[in-house]
Amino acid sequence: MGKDYYKVLNIARSATGEEIKKAYRKLALKYHPDKNKGSKEAEEKFKEVAEAYEALSDPQKREIYDRYGEEGLKGNVGGAGATHFKMPEGFSFSFNIDPNETFRNVFGDEDPFANIFENFGGFGHFPGFSQGGRSRGRGRPGFPSETMEFEDVPFASHQKQDPPIVYDLFVTYEELFSGTNKKMKISRRVLNPDGRSTREEQKILEITVKKGWKEGTKITFAKEGHQSPNKVPADIVFLIKDKPHPLFKRDKDNNLLYTAKITLLDALTGTRLEVKTVSGKVVDFPLNGITNPKSTKVIHGGGLPLPKTPDRTGDLIISFDIKFPSYLPPECKNTLASVLPR
Repeated sequence: MGKDYYKVLNIARSATGEEIKKAYRKLALKYHPDKNKGSKEAEEKFKEVAEAYEALSDPQKREIYDRYGEEGLKGNVGGAGATHFKMPEGFSFSFNIDPNETFRNVFGDEDPFANIFENFGGFGHFPGFSQGGRSRGRGRPGFPSETMEFEDVPFASHQKQDPPIVYDLFVTYEELFSGTNKKMKISRRVLNPDGRSTREEQKILEITVKKGWKEGTKITFAKEGHQSPNKVPADIVFLIKDKPHPLFKRDKDNNLLYTAKITLLDALTGTRLEVKTVSGKVVDFPLNGITNPKSTKVIHGGGLPLPKTPDRTGDLIISFDIKFPSYLPPECKNTLASVLPR
């Protein structure tokens, strides 16, 4: 009867199509040349399980194999049963199949090596595949980037990946004015060397916050999330958020908005104001004439750096909150009535 393909795949003769496929997947990964570099025995087993899968996964080929064995697939059936055997029209079975082609057909676009990334140190070239694969410097695990870019990564183009894990990263206006470095500690599950069990691990991710970064800017660390055998780890994303400031708020143009509280007397007769900016510089300026509630004063260059041109900055825009008295004695009212126009 020749080779026992059921024994090769370690399945029962009554195995379903799904069981045949599952058995092939398990053995193909076990004996794949990329996991058994230089092993001729593993290479032969890899070819043999592919041949067994090709024979048993097709119902027509399986029926012939079940009745006549390996010789039946070759069309060489002799003996008493030969006169009753007729090869189906158009039937063919090659014993020189390409095991790599079988492997690609079964696994398709998914990543069959998701559970052994640690063994290869991340994405890279998997020997034995004509596609080859490499990743650009940006987007590699552990390196922050705003976009991910990959070239020719085998099986990786449409593999399933967990959704990004997003953390808010609060920064002060003072930090945004000069730029800063942040170290963020994350906890995640990582695969053990067996490729199945996991352990908890803590990792420090370093972030360079650039001058004037807008709220909502994303810093992405590719595939630094929880690891599991059957999925690509999620990206870790830090989302820039403004830490509330006691004096200022910024607008979409990186201007800083400041509200100065002054008395009604100051608004009517004038005064001087001092404002300490986020750069540490104290701005001193006069308020001459009458200041009404809709007045604004602009201090050019008193805001935050512009992200695309950090040598330039937004403005400091000052509005006024005029404090009115809650009570006026009658004599004051009479005095004001005599001097203020109606």
